[in-house]
Amino acid sequence: MKVFEIRLKIFLLQDIHISHIQTKIASFLDKGFLKDEELAKFHEENKYKYYSHDLPFPLEKDKIYKKDKIYTITIRTIDDKLARYFSEVCVNNYTEEIKGLTSEIRIVPQKYIECLYTLTPAILKDDKGYWRDYMSLTEFGERLKVNLIKKWNQFTNEKLDEDFELYTMIDFSNKVPIAMEYKNIKLLGDKFCIHISEHPTAQKLAHMAIGTGVCEMNSRGAGFVNYRWL
Repeated sequence: MKVFEIRLKIFLLQDIHISHIQTKIASFLDKGFLKDEELAKFHEENKYKYYSHDLPFPLEKDKIYKKDKIYTITIRTIDDKLARYFSEVCVNNYTEEIKGLTSEIRIVPQKYIECLYTLTPAILKDDKGYWRDYMSLTEFGERLKVNLIKKWNQFTNEKLDEDFELYTMIDFSNKVPIAMEYKNIKLLGDKFCIHISEHPTAQKLAHMAIGTGVCEMNSRGAGFVNYRWL
């Protein structure tokens, strides 16, 4: 499985507070989907989207991204069609707040992964609310594992054997939940480092997660991960 990484330079047409930037970036990336019939259908389907993105860089100390300034978004995906879209179409895309400029694309090498760590809060959606209020750490880890397995199965049309150890440890960096604004509501998430086991399936899923993100809401900017190789 290939993981494509696109570094997209954008130009801001308005100031944007950090609490709104993920929604604005998602709207910017979504807009171009409507120009292509196949991508428009994909966008409307209730399924995993196979891509994730981070916050614009550089970050601003006052938490306000500045009008007339250039930033870089890193987008990753396991879908070659989406990789072409993000690298070719988005450079000509624009909204009221954001204009695409240039892009660079590369394939992330597949190496032995020691750990994955989130750069944006990972969101676990549930009707019961924030997971820490009713779920154990073991149950959280199982939900994280099942989410990655479902993404793999859906993308490859395979069915993985689920009897394996995904990780050896999860280290959380936040003591209280981190709020992410989405459609005028606040979703609560976490930042953590997950130490990946040596099992071949765990390593495959970890490599995929570099492209797809972890947990849910990845196409909205949640659960974007970086990695550390051995």
